[in-house]
Amino acid sequence: MAVVRPFYCIRPRSEFVHRVAALPYDVFSRAEALAEAKKDLLSFLNIDRPETQFDEGQDMYADEVYEKAREILDERIADGTFLTERERCYFVYELVMDGRSQTGIVACASVDDYLGGVIKKHENTREDKELDRIRHVDACNAQTGPIFLAYRGKPELTALVRQVKQEEKLYGFTARDGVTHNVWRIADADRIRTVLENFAAVGSIYIADGHHRAASAVKVAIKRRREHPDYDGTEEFNYFLSVLFPEEELMILPYNRVVKDLNGKTREEFVSAVSERFSVEECGRNAVMPGRKGCFGMYLEGCWYKLTPKPGLVKGSDPVSTLDVAVLYDFLLAPVLGIGDPRLDPRIGFIGGIRGLPELERRVGQDMAVAFSLYPTSISELFAVSDAGMLMPPKSTWFEPKLRSGLFIHRLSE
Repeated sequence: MAVVRPFYCIRPRSEFVHRVAALPYDVFSRAEALAEAKKDLLSFLNIDRPETQFDEGQDMYADEVYEKAREILDERIADGTFLTERERCYFVYELVMDGRSQTGIVACASVDDYLGGVIKKHENTREDKELDRIRHVDACNAQTGPIFLAYRGKPELTALVRQVKQEEKLYGFTARDGVTHNVWRIADADRIRTVLENFAAVGSIYIADGHHRAASAVKVAIKRRREHPDYDGTEEFNYFLSVLFPEEELMILPYNRVVKDLNGKTREEFVSAVSERFSVEECGRNAVMPGRKGCFGMYLEGCWYKLTPKPGLVKGSDPVSTLDVAVLYDFLLAPVLGIGDPRLDPRIGFIGGIRGLPELERRVGQDMAVAFSLYPTSISELFAVSDAGMLMPPKSTWFEPKLRSGLFIHRLSE
């Protein structure tokens, strides 16, 4: 069973919400974060990336940087930019992009469910990235960016969410990137009980996006437990801010690949080597967007190709080896292009599907030798890998639209 509970939410006042809501901290480079934060002092990026408040030479991991995040958050609460709910609530959060809607429930998930495997992972985390968020959460005494969770749908929850969405919104605004964000509050005791009981009947919850934020929240909780050996498990630090989406609401975009060189091969030698494992169809200037699993696009020297693994090439039966991202790596990127660990090899880059195929063409024309377009990993594949206790290859999934930070804040203690 999963414990998913309501919480005393700190949130922006309605008149400020469109200014506060910000994209996640980790989608920006340092220079991009600085430029974005300057656009509006109320942008939550000023808190999520507090190094933006200092000169460019400032060590972004210095103690005073994290203290600045806490200082700004406290100021925004004190000056009324943010208010605090007087009772525990859930929220319904809808994001609409390009006419497509996805709706989840905002709540706090259990650290013990994470530690006990009820909340399942499919990705390794990096210690340096964890440490940054550990220090940020600990200094702010709050979780400021929700973890993106998925679950197998429950009809009663679906019906409840549909009913809530017919009522008056708490928020409704369209961000500069064209994504619309709508929020409703669930405060009624019977509805809260319905949410609690339905999640208690959910066998597993899956981290879709936000592995580093989740791991950091858990490590802060472990730290607080050491500091408070008399804890009983009900304290706020035992829970972390999440938005939970039923699988049918979610869409994964492809995560495409670009490579800097052809590993010492000429174009002819490279295409010949690829042809040993894949059927290669030349498509000229017609960009190849794979229409099914097991099909790849390749862009090389101004020409697109369609690649299909030859019969019998993919023999693995486990849920990882049959992923398209794994097939491309195992039979082309590693043996033909000599790519090592994709997390570390500087010759490979990754392009989120939201940028489209023109971005692949642009990068090949600018600083890369070859690009590959992929069919997106499915939610069912993500669930299967997680259920098997296995890990996805790096950069397997790209979720869009991104959850906004600053809409919901979860305090860890008074």
